[in-house]
This record gives sequence, structure tokens and C-alpha cells, in this order.
Amino acid sequence: MILEALGSAVLGLILAWAATHRLAHRLPARPLVICTGVAGALFGDFVTHTALGPGTALLSLLGAAIISVASLSLLLRPTGRLRRRSATA
Repeated sequence: MILEALGSAVLGLILAWAATHRLAHRLPARPLVICTGVAGALFGDFVTHTALGPGTALLSLLGAAIISVASLSLLLRPTGRLRRRSATA
């Protein structure tokens, strides 16, 4: 279980690094993104491991990746300015 948690933390770190490398202009500060990726992966591993039980390491890592990507996507900012229309338009 320790190796599974360590693997999911490394997976979250890799996903967060890839997000900061690819989408740096749309994300907040890098330390926040890294911490969110790792925390999301650890939480995803915990939830998946709790739901499926022991012996499903690959599925737990898949759950960790899904939750990590979902939590990182919540940090994204819009690309351009938001258009505001008047109430009469």
C-alpha cells in the first residue's frame, strides 16, 4: 500500500508538471498546481482503493490519475476576456 501511495504521488507530480509545462499561461502559481496534482492523486488513490479493495493497484492508479486531472482542471482560467452582454441585448 505504501508503494501504491508513492506511485500515485509520483503520478500526480508528473501530471502537474505536464500541466504547468503545457498550460502555464492559464494556470496559477506553479507550487499550487504541483500541490493540487499530488493531493488529487493521493485522494483519488484513497477513494479507489477504498471502493475496490486491496489487490487492484493498476485500477487505483487509474483512479488517482482521473481525480488528479479533474482537480487540476478546476485551476484553469479562461483564455480570453469574458464577454459581458447587457441585459437588453
